[in-house]
Amino acid sequence: MPRTVPLLAAPLLAATLAHAQPALVEGSVAGLQHQMEAGATNAVAITRASLDRIERFDRAGPRTRAVITTNPDALAIARDLDAERKRGKVRGPLHGITVLVKDNIDTGDNMMTTAGSLALVGPPATKDAFIVKKLRDAGAVVLGKTNLSEWANIRSSKSTSGWSAVGGQTNNAYDPRRNPCGSSSGTGTAIAASYAVVGIGTETDGSIVCPSSMAGLVGLKPTVGLVSRAGIVPISSSQDTAGPMTRSVADAAAVLTAIAGVDPQDPATAAAQGHVASDYRSFLQGGLAGLRIGVARKRVTGYSQHTDRLYEQAIADLKRLGAEVVDNTDFGNLGDYDDAELDVLLYELKDGMDRYLATRRGVPVRTLADVIAFNEKNAAKEMPYFGQDLFIKAQAKGPLTDQAYIDAAAKARKLAREGIDQVLAGNRLDAIIAPTGSPAWLTDHVNGDSYLGASSSPAAVAGYPSITVPMGDVRGLPVGLSFTGTAWDEGKLLRIAHAYEQGTRRRKAPSLRTAPQ
Repeated sequence: MPRTVPLLAAPLLAATLAHAQPALVEGSVAGLQHQMEAGATNAVAITRASLDRIERFDRAGPRTRAVITTNPDALAIARDLDAERKRGKVRGPLHGITVLVKDNIDTGDNMMTTAGSLALVGPPATKDAFIVKKLRDAGAVVLGKTNLSEWANIRSSKSTSGWSAVGGQTNNAYDPRRNPCGSSSGTGTAIAASYAVVGIGTETDGSIVCPSSMAGLVGLKPTVGLVSRAGIVPISSSQDTAGPMTRSVADAAAVLTAIAGVDPQDPATAAAQGHVASDYRSFLQGGLAGLRIGVARKRVTGYSQHTDRLYEQAIADLKRLGAEVVDNTDFGNLGDYDDAELDVLLYELKDGMDRYLATRRGVPVRTLADVIAFNEKNAAKEMPYFGQDLFIKAQAKGPLTDQAYIDAAAKARKLAREGIDQVLAGNRLDAIIAPTGSPAWLTDHVNGDSYLGASSSPAAVAGYPSITVPMGDVRGLPVGLSFTGTAWDEGKLLRIAHAYEQGTRRRKAPSLRTAPQ
């Protein structure tokens, strides 16, 4: 699929990059804002540097295949934002900052929204998703759309994360032979590689935190309802959310400030009234003194000796940094709601997909049944590695009034919430920690993904927040530590995660090397 990057005159590009690119690589929101305020760089320079890195590393060099398309209007947007700054208007911490968004999020501009599927290749969405509008209002430069596990990894139980018919296979930024996890694969690789300053992913269960863990990033999955899902290709009305994927906790707080808020188009956000902070960066102070952190072990450890070793170090680090650590405070009911969760996702997928596709114009599909038929007709391109068994199972489900759906939804949500809230309350905890997952596996288009442990399901099914932070690496492959809390605990989790991040500094930038031949 063609991707548009403005052609730049070589002398102009060289002169721009001489001062802009060093600021972009591993650059932070606050650091780049400071440089723009000082006149050392500007939004145009940051945007040019971002586009240049995509050209040199995503499309050439290691060919990470993280970005599906870039925004042909990005430089014009950046120029307008620089003009605003010269007039004394700065919209906030994201003014002039480049952001890449996952390609299941509508942008009402010159970029398509495909969810990685050829079935959605066609005219762009008619308007911005609510969170994209909020990003633009905050002054962010929406630089492009990132690749993903097609349809956010709900098409097949045998999928390979990071692959889509539109974008191909996204590679892990730290080792191109290895998988980036999913479904926010492209955002993870792109932000790890400094293709933009910050990124947006989406999660139903693990799709922000897993790729963030494997990309050495901070990934924040908010409470369901804190961030609008309007204009996002859906899987589950009860579990879907968008969230920040960034190189630091402070950047995640800045992005969450921009995208959180009540949206009449998404009824779930009504519950966020009174819970939306005016600036999530205000929670980053305070450290760990006086906080009690629970340690989960059952069903989240024992999958990788390397990860377990890093986990023990993380526990020791939390104690060193002043937290009171309470061991063996496991997530309750973990595993007891897996079947119910899948049933809920399949029911809600059919309902949500049909509603979303009805809003798209100029594409050949209007229902999930149409997508299934499209994939069968175009199997050589759409299904060269894996099929669509989950789509077929979802299509066989009835409406959301079915008693089977009502019972499954009630069971899954009740067990997941009890499994967090009772542990938090019973042990007077502020958060529960667990390894986010294991080191990245080798990408395998024959057998599909090879997950070795994960801790995303409790927060995902409960609709509660979680955040992953780098806790180290295994032979150069990053692994994350997850902090989980109860509903609307984003501020507290940001405080804890920031204190841990600043006290350990485990993130290492990728070298973007090419795989051995």
